[in-house]
Amino acid sequence: MIPVLLISFGMMIVLSVPVAFTLGATALIGLLMKGNVPLVVIPSKIFGGIDSFTLLAIPFFILAGDLMDTGGISRRLVNLARVLVGHVRGGLGMVVVVGEIFFSGISGSTTADAAAIGSIMIPAMTRMGYTPERAAAIVCAASGMGILVPPCLMMVVYGSLTGVSIAALFAAGFLPAAVMATMLIVQLYIQARRDNLPREPRASLGEIARALREAGLALLMPIIIFGGILGGAFTPTEAAVVAVAYALVVGVFVYGEVSWQDVGRILARTGLISGSVMLLIATANIFAWLLTIQQLPQSIAGWMQSLGYGRDLFLFMSILVFLFLFSLLDGLPAMLMVIPIFVPIGNQLGIDPLHYGIIMTAITGIALFMPPIGVGLYVAANIAQTTVARTGTLLLPYLATMFVGTLLIAYVPWITYVVPRLLGF
Repeated sequence: MIPVLLISFGMMIVLSVPVAFTLGATALIGLLMKGNVPLVVIPSKIFGGIDSFTLLAIPFFILAGDLMDTGGISRRLVNLARVLVGHVRGGLGMVVVVGEIFFSGISGSTTADAAAIGSIMIPAMTRMGYTPERAAAIVCAASGMGILVPPCLMMVVYGSLTGVSIAALFAAGFLPAAVMATMLIVQLYIQARRDNLPREPRASLGEIARALREAGLALLMPIIIFGGILGGAFTPTEAAVVAVAYALVVGVFVYGEVSWQDVGRILARTGLISGSVMLLIATANIFAWLLTIQQLPQSIAGWMQSLGYGRDLFLFMSILVFLFLFSLLDGLPAMLMVIPIFVPIGNQLGIDPLHYGIIMTAITGIALFMPPIGVGLYVAANIAQTTVARTGTLLLPYLATMFVGTLLIAYVPWITYVVPRLLGF
């Protein structure tokens, strides 16, 4: 049965059938071949796949991120990053990385980050002597790193499907994000010195104070979210609702940059994005259930163990497979497909699902911008009004740095565990 399912899945992907329908149709073919399973199980599994209080966090985090972006929050956060590090050689590139750390803690969406940060920073960087291709490449790298900064929609989905605490996943993402951001900043500094790139004048204390004041309400939002989750005041889902309420009040009544007409458009966009994500999760649930009853993960794990493949080699193989699939299938759909196969194998080999989830999230950040098919790469190149080919060529060294950072996260597990353990998870 498995070869038939793989062929069916591959053919539908080649024919550009949407991934959600591909997963559902492949599962239907498998059930028909099995013959002894009533088809009524399909609507049951579709409903069961999304009948989760935890998954309510997805539309609310999407809504909160869109409200904050429309309300001018991204611009204020990037300005704060500029006055803090803009005077360093290569500082504008570093501003993108630091600004992404600030903004990703609000938006939760990597491609949204690339659009929001790119629209602000790419024109500024080109005015300071960066080529459009390099500016777009830096935005791609920073946005890929930012996926590790919670809240992260990938972490919410992973936690809901594997039973891993979403709060623990959020906490575990902080230090890996800091490690990868530091590596990118060092790389940017070396390149800036080599190419003698210009730098901005050092900001005065007054400018820093003004930027902090303007961004204060924006910085308060992740403190409320994470403080509430880690302090036990509310769950991640409830935190997403609080984020929406906070973003609405700040955007409409404090900054005054979000009109009620904007709110209507934002709600419509949120509904479209949330619907597509939920449909993916629902059909992936059928696919995962079929693979489970076929005992495919157990068979693969047994085969690998019989060949003497241990934990370390499995981690490396996982990273390579994820990099290929996630870039081909745009991250989340591929993650929904591989979780029921790879996570049980990792469990049998002694890999902590928390650690594995952070590795999976990190590699997703690379895959979403992988030339020539990464969707985030097209977003940044379009903003820079340059070609994907030119941007991708300059992006490859940054992606190589991020790949090394992912290997570091994979083989030095304490980077993942230190923050969750300090917080009692």
